[in-house]
Amino acid sequence: MVLVLASASPARLATLRSAGVEPVVIVSGVDEDQVDGLPPAELALQLAELKCDAVAAREDVPDAALVLGCDSVLELDGEAFGKPHDPDEAVRRWQGMRGRSGVLHTGHALRDTTSGRSAAATASTTVHFAHLDDDEIAAYVATGEPLQVAGAFTVDGLGGAFVTGIEGDHHNVVGVSLPLVRELVAELGHSWTSLWQAG
Repeated sequence: MVLVLASASPARLATLRSAGVEPVVIVSGVDEDQVDGLPPAELALQLAELKCDAVAAREDVPDAALVLGCDSVLELDGEAFGKPHDPDEAVRRWQGMRGRSGVLHTGHALRDTTSGRSAAATASTTVHFAHLDDDEIAAYVATGEPLQVAGAFTVDGLGGAFVTGIEGDHHNVVGVSLPLVRELVAELGHSWTSLWQAG
């Protein structure tokens, strides 16, 4: 059994690799803006399912694969925030986030291409942000990093200095909850440790 990661995220790939899994990466090409109007946790899950379904239907997916789709959104004041569309939006986002806490939701959808069975769930982690001044926000946005990630921050990159605490799974904030993926793999009748040999 091989794990297929339906995501272009280098952070998700690095997290899985550090956990002993070498996935095959097949980018879904799903337009993340096509789904709107859902509560943040449901939005993350639906986008993850769309990505998983899009890749699982492709002919270049290896036989006997588990296809994993993930999508993350930051919830702040009940609103879902994905990747900022431009630097000005990223600056406004950080001005609203600084000194506050949000919830990072990551939807996970897993499909067994052999059995056709699927399992899906959302992991949620509370993130506490430092109180950045305007110069720090401008400098961070100028690096380009906030434009590439949900919530306009990373915890495993330059943004790590601006996260003062996390309640929940650290890996979830990076983009993939390893404990949750392990549970989904087991739900589909497989062993997480069997994926260590994949690749």
